[in-house]
Amino acid sequence: MLSPNDRKLEKLDPFYRPAVSKQKTSAEIISEARNSLRTVRTQRPFTPREDQRKLFGPASSRTPENRPPSSFSVHASSFESSDSRPISGTRLSPLELKPKAPASPATEEDPCLAFPKPPVDPAKIRRISSSRARLFRAASQGALLPDRTFPPAQPKKRMESKETVMMADSMVNISGIYLTESNAIGHLQRHPLQLTYDGDFGEIKEQEVLKGAACLPPHLRSGGDQGKRRSRASSCSRSSDRSRLDTKAGSKANVQEKDSEIEADEVFWNTRIVPILHELEKEGNIETVCAACTQLHHALEEGNMLGNKFKRRSVLLKTLYKLVDVGSDLLSLKLAKIILALKVSGKNLLNVCKLVFKISRSEKNDSLIQNDSILESLLEVLRSEDLKANTEAFLYCTGAIKFISGNPEFLHEMIGKGAVETLMNLIKQINENTKKSGTCLPNSGHLLVQMTATLRNLVDSPLARSKLLSISALPQLCVVMGQYIGDKDVCTNIARIFSKLTSYHDCCVVLANYSRCYALFLNLINKYQKKQDLVVRVVFILGNLTAKNNQAREQFAKEKGSIPALLSLFRTFYEMDLHSRKLLGEGDEEPKAPRPAQAEDVLIKLTRVLANLAIHPGVGAAIAAHPHIVGLLLATLESKSIDDCEELVINTVATINNLSYYQVKNSIIQDKKLYIAELLLKLLVSNNMDGILEAVRVFGNLSQDRDVCDFIVQKNVHKFMIALLDARHQDICFSACGVLLNLTVDKDKRVILKEGGGITKLVDCLRDFGPTDWQLACLVCKTLWNFSEHITNASSCFGDEAANTLLVLLSSFLDEKLALNGSFDQDLKNYHRLHWETEFKPVAQQLLNRIQSHHTFLEPLPIPSF
Repeated sequence: MLSPNDRKLEKLDPFYRPAVSKQKTSAEIISEARNSLRTVRTQRPFTPREDQRKLFGPASSRTPENRPPSSFSVHASSFESSDSRPISGTRLSPLELKPKAPASPATEEDPCLAFPKPPVDPAKIRRISSSRARLFRAASQGALLPDRTFPPAQPKKRMESKETVMMADSMVNISGIYLTESNAIGHLQRHPLQLTYDGDFGEIKEQEVLKGAACLPPHLRSGGDQGKRRSRASSCSRSSDRSRLDTKAGSKANVQEKDSEIEADEVFWNTRIVPILHELEKEGNIETVCAACTQLHHALEEGNMLGNKFKRRSVLLKTLYKLVDVGSDLLSLKLAKIILALKVSGKNLLNVCKLVFKISRSEKNDSLIQNDSILESLLEVLRSEDLKANTEAFLYCTGAIKFISGNPEFLHEMIGKGAVETLMNLIKQINENTKKSGTCLPNSGHLLVQMTATLRNLVDSPLARSKLLSISALPQLCVVMGQYIGDKDVCTNIARIFSKLTSYHDCCVVLANYSRCYALFLNLINKYQKKQDLVVRVVFILGNLTAKNNQAREQFAKEKGSIPALLSLFRTFYEMDLHSRKLLGEGDEEPKAPRPAQAEDVLIKLTRVLANLAIHPGVGAAIAAHPHIVGLLLATLESKSIDDCEELVINTVATINNLSYYQVKNSIIQDKKLYIAELLLKLLVSNNMDGILEAVRVFGNLSQDRDVCDFIVQKNVHKFMIALLDARHQDICFSACGVLLNLTVDKDKRVILKEGGGITKLVDCLRDFGPTDWQLACLVCKTLWNFSEHITNASSCFGDEAANTLLVLLSSFLDEKLALNGSFDQDLKNYHRLHWETEFKPVAQQLLNRIQSHHTFLEPLPIPSF
């Protein structure tokens, strides 16, 4: 007769999956998720390496007519001899300042009356103020500083636009224009600054003016009433005598300092630079000329003569431009480095960037580029020059940088020199300009193709990825993709960047939190639905975003038209794949590449997205009830063989497995459960263990239905499940045990565990995997509990050996110190404790009590060590 405790245990229901409406504990949810819902992994889309280095590769959407050339020639004649900054094309007319008669004697007697002055550049006022004061003072007194003596002539640079004033007895020649005596003084008054200056605009050359003044007649030199003019001049001179002396002293000090600097520059130029230039003009071998170029660059740097302020710069550039025609790549790189350091602009900047671009097109020149460190010069162009004014030069500059970035040996150097920050700063400028103007900058799309292709190469480095995260680059790239959504090349490059970045968890989290990205990716899918190279990457990115982020699953599913877009894409590429297989069947050629075909590759990534979305309860239930999506999944499973396309078949079965978790009334999976079970049989008999595991997982969910259980027994699938318990693979044993657990819910089917040694194999699984996998141990105990519901004798039910082993194992597993002995890490120990306390311990204790109450003890068995 049974004790009260035994009768209580007898009334317990068999262990099986709780109803959906029943409240689940966290441990139950984890356990169910392991058995049914899981994410799917896949490989990143393959990007073939381009055979030739061009601005736009062979897969570019740009036609040859609509893109800048990658091939051209650069000669010395391509450069402009003058590299001055562009000036205004409008010639200013003289000011109409006509002398007027004095209004009153008081006005005429004004001691401070001065000559009219034309506008002067504010930057030059300080430099020429002292000379101009002396000149005007002398003119007001009727003589141009006759007492002024000059030291011996020093070499000074004259302005190209100078106008030498020469005066004769009755005519004045100014720039080839002869004036009569009556208007000569007026012309001088209107143009008092048309004199000769030194190269730095520091001092007016007064000697030529003095020479001209000596030739003037007395009435022209006096300018009318000499007595009145002399009186006004002397009065004005007395009133400002002190200030004039101070100004003169300061001016002399500045002039002397400037003269000393100029003299030092002249000495350095003549002693250090000129001999190198003579060496460059000789017809020597390339090595000698290259060595001279290196020496020249060091000398210019030492003399602080780099940049665009050096007055001999044009002479130096002319010499360098001539050497471009030599045609040596090594020499051209050295010339380009010096020319860029001299801060050329306009057409010359474009040509030197083209020169470097042309050299970088050949991979054999990578070592030359690395040795000459031209990369820093190119990056400096992008940092310092104006983007709008030099878009074409930037295009070839970034094109050269793109070629360099394709060599893995340059990655560390490029990232260390700030290439990531420089490129992202330019991208940010383009975004801001587009936002302000509402239109894209001319040729900015061509430029973005080069920059995004460079970033695509750089993100292979962990340091580059961390830099992109630190400067919030991912949202900026999304903005570019949105603004240039019509430019397939730009969108494809950014998609390649994201496909690399989202393979890493930290980057994936940042992009998933940018809520606008989901609508952007949907727009790309709809716009480029038949463009496989772009779509496959967008779908791969979505698969990464939805793999571990339930919020990302929900946000994407909430976007308008998200599920229809995926369905349309699925249908498009399924038909393309079907058509390609028909063509292949008609021909005799075998596929050359082992990787999946293009259409097949999109289907692999797409089924992964569907599998990940199905983890979300609301989204998964909706997809499970969608007849067209489920229909395409089943059609794929029916038409594809795991031997031909392993990844697509496994992803498809994994998606069906996730959808089969939802026991909803309108589920298409539940309606077609027997048809699905039939399709899964061919996977069970395959030699692919991953395919077998996925099929067993689906059977684990479907076997909760009595019809599927009958199908399993009829087709002898249960024997296969028992055989899988010997697989020595925890996941396979777990899934197979789940199917057997569902079968033992039906009393009529419990006897199947005795076929093929099922009880013994379950006990072996408990012994082998129990100490490290409490979920699997719990599942074994539940199965044995269902099997022993009407037990009268433990030995007859389990067998003597199995019963004794169960007693020892369960007793040892219920000892907390022994059970958690191997979990040294605190987090791992907490994880084990959660499953041990909430899942395993209650079931194991009940099973142990049942066995003990119906077992005749035999000889003791040793406790196994774990």
